[in-house]
Amino acid sequence: MRIEQHPILTFDRGKELHFTFNGQPMTGYEGETIAAALHAAGVKELAKSAEKHRPRGFYCAIGNCASCQMVVDGEPNVRTCITLLREGMQVETQEGKGKIK
Repeated sequence: MRIEQHPILTFDRGKELHFTFNGQPMTGYEGETIAAALHAAGVKELAKSAEKHRPRGFYCAIGNCASCQMVVDGEPNVRTCITLLREGMQVETQEGKGKIK
């Protein structure tokens, strides 16, 4: 799902990074957001709506909505569309509004 070539845009990829999503090993690139790395890996459902538990995906990509909130390294309510990927991150699907530490 990652765009490798484009007729207009160019991509300067950083080094490859390794992280886990719900316990599964994943890879992404330095300078990429968590949500972008997940999308490129084929993950389309980032969360479920709090009330009706409907699937939510990559939506605004600027941190305004709550469709991409996940638990990152044990911290709930992280907006993955604006959080840059780091080596060794542990990313997990969040249930509802997330639990406060």
